[in-house]
Amino acid sequence: MTGAAAGIGRACVEALAAAGARRIDVVDCDGDSLAAIDLPCEIVAHVGDVADPALWDAIEEAGGGPLDAAVLNAGIAGQTELIARMSFANWRKVLGVNLDGLFLSLRTAMRQAGEGSSIVLTASVAGIKAEPGTASYAASKAAVIHLAKVAAKEGAPRRIRVNAIAPGGVDTAIWDAIPMFADLVAKHQGDRAGALDEMASYATPMGRFESPAEVAQQVLFLLSCQSGTMTGTTLVTDGGYSL
Repeated sequence: MTGAAAGIGRACVEALAAAGARRIDVVDCDGDSLAAIDLPCEIVAHVGDVADPALWDAIEEAGGGPLDAAVLNAGIAGQTELIARMSFANWRKVLGVNLDGLFLSLRTAMRQAGEGSSIVLTASVAGIKAEPGTASYAASKAAVIHLAKVAAKEGAPRRIRVNAIAPGGVDTAIWDAIPMFADLVAKHQGDRAGALDEMASYATPMGRFESPAEVAQQVLFLLSCQSGTMTGTTLVTDGGYSL
């Protein structure tokens, strides 16, 4: 489980534990938050940058048996910048985590996956629907969607299923790094929930964003035998934003 310290990742860890997982390996750069996870199963923490190959070399060397399931969720939001104004440094910062980190974690998951295991990659509706100012984030998430297809085809002979989930707006801390959202919170005099509600009212046909817990249940469905032969697919959960 990458990106396990908060948001969707933390919700997935809690959902997996509630579903009966005996051991969950959690990966994040926030070691303090990983250490604070207290659940009724074995938690094995790996602290580091998902884009660092040395982290994944160490995880592979540690072993731990074949994986039954993996959720590759680590990611960051990019600044809202038009392509013509975007610095290469900002482009690489987002692609480094969202794509390089995803590749490295997926490679390890494919190497350690047991026969019939299931892997879920966290993409985004931004990888499907184009919006100005989202180039780095959108490109990284579009690549995640296609990587799921390639990995699914490569894993099929061992009955390894690989799917992606593409949420729209989700109430996580990732919004707090976006200047536009900070301006909206200021407009609401510091009321973060009010700012999210306003944004959802005009950005999503259903008029609301998801909670991390809702996304976690969708991830559990993709991991479970209930999703049957689904592989190489992207489950879009965006409240109609992409329509």
